[in-house]
Amino acid sequence: MAITIPETIRSSATTGERLFFRTLKTFLPDDYIVYFEPDIQGRRPDFVIIGPDLGIVVLEVKDYTKNTLFQINHDEWHIVTTSGDQAVIKSPMKQARDNMFHVVDTLKKDKSLIQLDGKYKFQLKFPYGHGVVFTRLYSKDFVQEGLYSVIEPNLCFTRDEIDPDKEGFSEEVLMEKILNMFIVPFRLKESLSIEDINAIRYHLFPEVRISAEYKPPVPYQDQLLLSLHDIKTMDLHQENLAKQIGDKNRLIRGVAGSGKTIILASRAKMLSKQNPDWKILILCYNISLSNAIQQMIHHMLNEPEDLFDFDPTAMSVKNENIIVRNFHSWLKNDLRIREQQLPDIIEKLERNEAILPTYDAVLIDEGQDFEADWLRLVSLLINADTQSLLLVEDRAQTIYQRKRSYLEDTGLSFRGRSKVLSINYRNTQQIVKFAWEFYRKHSVFKNKVVNRDLEGEIIAPQSTKRRGPEPGIVKAANFFEEMRIVARSINKLNMEKKVPLEDVLILYRVKRTHKFPIIDIIKRSLKDEGLPYYWITENDVSKRSYAKDDGKVKISTIDSSKGLDFRAVFIVNVDSMPFPLEENKEREVSLLYIGMTRAKEYLCLSYSGDSEFTAYLNGILEERKQKQNGIEKVN
Repeated sequence: MAITIPETIRSSATTGERLFFRTLKTFLPDDYIVYFEPDIQGRRPDFVIIGPDLGIVVLEVKDYTKNTLFQINHDEWHIVTTSGDQAVIKSPMKQARDNMFHVVDTLKKDKSLIQLDGKYKFQLKFPYGHGVVFTRLYSKDFVQEGLYSVIEPNLCFTRDEIDPDKEGFSEEVLMEKILNMFIVPFRLKESLSIEDINAIRYHLFPEVRISAEYKPPVPYQDQLLLSLHDIKTMDLHQENLAKQIGDKNRLIRGVAGSGKTIILASRAKMLSKQNPDWKILILCYNISLSNAIQQMIHHMLNEPEDLFDFDPTAMSVKNENIIVRNFHSWLKNDLRIREQQLPDIIEKLERNEAILPTYDAVLIDEGQDFEADWLRLVSLLINADTQSLLLVEDRAQTIYQRKRSYLEDTGLSFRGRSKVLSINYRNTQQIVKFAWEFYRKHSVFKNKVVNRDLEGEIIAPQSTKRRGPEPGIVKAANFFEEMRIVARSINKLNMEKKVPLEDVLILYRVKRTHKFPIIDIIKRSLKDEGLPYYWITENDVSKRSYAKDDGKVKISTIDSSKGLDFRAVFIVNVDSMPFPLEENKEREVSLLYIGMTRAKEYLCLSYSGDSEFTAYLNGILEERKQKQNGIEKVN
């Protein structure tokens, strides 16, 4: 079964489009991608098929009958419209061909996708084709009406060739017809790699680009081409979700690292593009996450549709119709109300006795941290005509005690309107396993872990196949020694593994303990190793001014790291957890789980004292030691 984007076809599609969509989805190989009506830099072909052993095929679909066709030739067709009038249109074959070359010209600009020598030098390194699907005309109609004199038989599908209920249909004929639609007469010797397919998607569909990773192109075309090799795109499931979240209220529940924030930001960009007059609000709980989303949206809106054909000196686009706020800043600065006033304001809004700004769409990240009144207020300020609310959450990252019933909180039901993201793309297999085993061991919710989209349940993460080193555990004599080891390890990662300092994060639970001034020792240790740093959580100003790409190691509380990710993460002073003054131990479990899942490749936990969590880490160290001794004895 092929991957289709969107996952299901829109209800307003024609009967023929729906039939062909189902046929392609059911009978094409599992690794084929079928796009329905994709927007490719201003053009919308009906179908684009990408196959690793195939290349690209662009198809137009026509629901014409014999009575529709009045007079046709290779260039233009005279047809009879549904109202009985005559119209002159471009030949459907020519439409498909023009769309195909539009796709080809877009992709040819990337040196990694063209042949650099041989007979097909400067052509795409994979075949491309085009064709037309006639959903209401049969092969016998083509013969009787002499249509094959104008339309090449190998460049078109008829009803009996696409309808599984017809006797003449077969999976083999379907594939054979698609293979015969190629105008470039060569077959792939080697299948397209994942990198090739991602590069194709990256250029054709700008919305799948993970723009937080985007670097502005350099002026020289050759260097620009090379700079695009290390591209980052959404996974197909994420792309599907962003494109088919649907209208009205929607809920996405995902594990840490599943790309929830990327999907939310892409959704905001798409809504803005489709509805330039809409007022769109993005809300989250913590300040540093709102800042990170703001930067992500800015990059997305300023990234050119065509990376090879734009003016790098042009003024940047301001996202004037997308507002990004953390909840309390929005309350104070946009609505000009205090949190204590919420019950009274909500009551007045429900009675139509108060006027506050309204929004055509609201997108909430880390929704599990929002209180009932906050959600109720938001739902009352959404345009009644659009009712566009997207809630994104992960219950395993809940660090605030909120009772949750979205139906009661918002007055909106999410039953049948929610999606689950269970694959963790951010972390390596080793980090996912390490973090989840800790969570399962210590969380009081361990018996509520399921893989279903039931409201209130916690989703068990599945990891991708990306592997990396086992998370490090450092037990030191005191916090001074602990931080010396951490600072040296950061230098080592930077020198030997080429991890940029700006992609390193140090997380701490408390600023000081009765034994040590934690933050002062962190800063001093980094300074002694010659490592520049930026303390994100020093104050509100530093949270709002945080920029990832500044060449500095970042320091943050675990609370404020939600939604962020770094290549290397060091969680220090773990012996301060569970924090003795925190009555809710579950919050401490979630916090440490959140901290661990910020790391994309390298994770290290360090401590110099004792606590419930360090006792667990001691057990892992002992297991590793015994395993190592066993290996040494065998050798």
